[in-house]
Amino acid sequence: MRNLIDFLAKYNHWFVFVILEVISFVLLFRFNSYQGSVWFSSANVVAGKVYEVDSAIKNYFSLTKINRQLNVRNLYLEQTVRRLSEQIGTMTGDSAKPGRQTWLAKTQAQVLKDYKMIPAKVISNSLDKKDNFITIDKGEADGVRKDMGVACGNGVVGVVYMVSKHYAIVIPLLSSKSNVSVTIRNRGYYGYLHWTGGAADLAYVDDIPRHAHFRLGDLVETSGYSSIFPPGIIVGQILHVYNSRDGLSYRVQVKLTTDFGNLRDVCVIDNSAMQERIDLLRNAEDSLKLKQN
Repeated sequence: MRNLIDFLAKYNHWFVFVILEVISFVLLFRFNSYQGSVWFSSANVVAGKVYEVDSAIKNYFSLTKINRQLNVRNLYLEQTVRRLSEQIGTMTGDSAKPGRQTWLAKTQAQVLKDYKMIPAKVISNSLDKKDNFITIDKGEADGVRKDMGVACGNGVVGVVYMVSKHYAIVIPLLSSKSNVSVTIRNRGYYGYLHWTGGAADLAYVDDIPRHAHFRLGDLVETSGYSSIFPPGIIVGQILHVYNSRDGLSYRVQVKLTTDFGNLRDVCVIDNSAMQERIDLLRNAEDSLKLKQN
């Protein structure tokens, strides 16, 4: 306490000076219109800059949340476009779409409302292996289960392979174990997408029939024939077409729309209504194995 009193006594003239300066500025700006307007304008500029910086900081830290919301929204919009395209095709009598595809689209449209998107963040990812894996920060506690599809705002990512309480391992398209049923949009030709290693943005669809009519640049999307992905989620675009080794079909090179090198936010696609299909398929596979043994 004595030190404080000594400090105030030693520098009291400075404190008096500061107090008098403050009083003089208050009198100057309060009772003089010109000086008051200058002060008001300057204060507004400073306050505006402070608010601008504060807003920029808040926006930066909210980008992750916004990105997740956009991923979910893009997936829903993709499904909406698919349904509308199928409805237009049905109303106009577009014969380019086979009956089975139209029926499937209508069936999936009915159950689409049951889908729930579980936003997740990628915490580890590999690109340079034969069998790559992705780890996400959502698990059983968040509703994630094995064999659920994973997608992002740009397209398909992969399938959930293993799940713990708070994390999950995903087999991405960039794996020799990946095998996703796809179709060429509005063409009606189906196949399975697989990755052969190398470039992280290229995959292939084999056994496209020779009589198939399609063009470079056509979109490749999920067919909906599996129990994992609904129809219409974009996978990529046709980049090149090759002859198969036996010359009886085409091999299509697909440029993937998902940028696995910059993958940050994804969505796990949950549709409990499809779990029955998954269980039935597994029971059938187990039954066949028993019979073979």
